[in-house]
Amino acid sequence: MKLHIKNGRLIDPANGIDGQQDLYVAAGKIVGIGQPPADFSASKTIDASGLVVMPGLVDLSARLREPGYEYKATLESEMQAAMQGGVTSLVCPPDTDPVLDEPGLVQMLKHRAKGLNQAHVYPLGALTVGLKGQELTEMAQLTDAGCIGFAQAEQPILDTTVLLRALQYARTFEYTVWLHPQDPYLGRGGIAHSGPVASRLGLSGVPTMAETIRLHTIFELVRATGARVHLCRISSAAGLELVRAAKKEGLPITCDVGAHHIHMTDVDIGFFDSNARMTPPFRSQRDRDAIRQGLLDGTIDAICSDHTPVDDDEKLLPFGEATPGATGLELLLSLALKWADECVDPDQQPFSRAIAKISSDAARVAGLPAGQLSVGSTADICLFDPAVRWKVEAKALASQGKHTPFLGYELGGRVRTTIVAGQIAFERA
Repeated sequence: MKLHIKNGRLIDPANGIDGQQDLYVAAGKIVGIGQPPADFSASKTIDASGLVVMPGLVDLSARLREPGYEYKATLESEMQAAMQGGVTSLVCPPDTDPVLDEPGLVQMLKHRAKGLNQAHVYPLGALTVGLKGQELTEMAQLTDAGCIGFAQAEQPILDTTVLLRALQYARTFEYTVWLHPQDPYLGRGGIAHSGPVASRLGLSGVPTMAETIRLHTIFELVRATGARVHLCRISSAAGLELVRAAKKEGLPITCDVGAHHIHMTDVDIGFFDSNARMTPPFRSQRDRDAIRQGLLDGTIDAICSDHTPVDDDEKLLPFGEATPGATGLELLLSLALKWADECVDPDQQPFSRAIAKISSDAARVAGLPAGQLSVGSTADICLFDPAVRWKVEAKALASQGKHTPFLGYELGGRVRTTIVAGQIAFERA
């Protein structure tokens, strides 16, 4: 298919483009920006008047729930959610059932995903066998099978020596290790941010130092090994200060934040709303404000959806018994734009920064050939209407997981068309 996308506002942070330009696609690639190549004849023209044309979104954390948790979601439902959210590249944590610790499982997942002809799926391999934190996996074999990095998901490695060996191994072969910075003991049993709200509600707390102590440990190991580490879901002001200092020191680290944490605080638990049960927990307003500033100053590299579909049986429970997690694929764009809209300093170009955090910057973190609209690159494109307001309703979500703390909220920015490898994968009527 040859596409001509005309009259749109083209935003491509990777190449510093922000202005009205036409885009030309052929054979699954971008073949022209502004001017068509010689002898180009479009088989379909898309009028993008009033729309933003940007690279397809890159999501650094999306649980597709296969294999093993099909009762919570299926690959088909979550891929459709990705298309409705404009997400064309997905990084999947390894905490499936069975765990992604063998090449065959990784190949099976990639084969299933490829057969749907929708978003590109990039699995993270398990760092340790069964995510048990004891024996290292065969990282080289998992990389050959298609893994782009290695993680423990939310399962801790209790033995620091094992983590040291894992980072030494990863450094040897230039693999990236993705770690959740939460001390397994200080955070054990906690279900809300330690503070006045948790005390008033009688909920066990997860203190900020659960994050900072783990960060100190990780940074010492990075100094010793030189391994490249990506920090998943930074949640506190104190943690961000440590990340900022480590980056200034020159340590090879990156970090992301969950889209929900840009907006929500522990106060949003309200009267024990289980939709607000997340890992890490929503923290104080001071922490939330620090996250917003960290996005502006570059301390935080990317925004992810932290998409974790949970079914009714595990969510419609008392707050302390509910399974943490929320659907996010269809909200990622709108939540990023909401942050941009609420920035008080327009001179810092929050709109283009928001686009970058969910496209080019996220792709750079994961080392993916995505998040850009360069001539010759794969034509993964998202067209959205920045003027449309829409209400988050469970029945309208394509994801099998219908739970999010934003149910009932009105958000801005609505995906109109999603194009994957030059093919129109989704069009909103």
